[in-house]
Amino acid sequence: MDQSPIRQFPVRLGLTLWSHSQWQQSFYGRGTKPAERLAKYAQVFNTVEGNTTFYATPNQQTVLNWRDATPDDFRFTFKLPKHITHEQMLKGSQGELATFLNIMEPLAEKVGQWTIQLPASFGFEHIERLKRFCQHFPSDFNLGVEVRHLEFFAKQEAETQLNRWLIETGINRVIMDSRPVFAAEPTTEAVIDAHQKKPRVPVHAIATATRPMIRFIGHPDLASNNAFFKVWLAKISNWLEQGIQPYLMIHTPDNDLAPELAKQLYQSLCEQVQVTNQNLPNLPAFPADHERPPQITLF
Repeated sequence: MDQSPIRQFPVRLGLTLWSHSQWQQSFYGRGTKPAERLAKYAQVFNTVEGNTTFYATPNQQTVLNWRDATPDDFRFTFKLPKHITHEQMLKGSQGELATFLNIMEPLAEKVGQWTIQLPASFGFEHIERLKRFCQHFPSDFNLGVEVRHLEFFAKQEAETQLNRWLIETGINRVIMDSRPVFAAEPTTEAVIDAHQKKPRVPVHAIATATRPMIRFIGHPDLASNNAFFKVWLAKISNWLEQGIQPYLMIHTPDNDLAPELAKQLYQSLCEQVQVTNQNLPNLPAFPADHERPPQITLF
């Protein structure tokens, strides 16, 4: 649950992970130890897409470490374990969900959204199972649902009923924008892998609750992302006018340049929002920037 005022951070900006060895020089700073990376990450970004819980449930000490490494106004968005969402398809998993939430309980106040990412095989015939499953969460937990079955993108009865239920229950629909990465030529191992694993679904930019999450999977050429992000400038600005707090999660195929892409896109958003007489705080400098000597000019 998230008790902070919704306008304390009009936009939640984050990446898909906080520990990445390729960021040692460009983002964290040279002397940063792996155990210090989350704290450095949280100096810049105010949320993160917690993919780690999708693959394995952490132990209690790890959860406490994550809590202590982040400020009070930081928000995690943790995915439910894949054993629950993909292997069991939410069936008969109430006990496992309770165990997972109990382990994560020390971080409950810092979770902006619990994400239920569903496989492409989870179709409209399973929607009642999803509804029953969501009833097992405490009423004050913010939930997000990411669907991948194409019938939920067909703008017909399946999508209409899904969206109506999400709106009625105040559950966010997670929005996947993989257009940029699929526009990249598959000439590198990272892009080829992304083309094989990332979902290629239509982009339906709908806010079914107050914290829509956009998962923007970027093009490896940073400048090429501007054209794809242009539509989000207007959409996010419009959401802000309505008092909606978007969660913007930035990916790249190998995530090596994800911090730089997030900074680039956020700057574009700041410029757009200023036009509509709103205001967004500046993104803090990367920790590594403080280690670089100031530029010397002769004139």
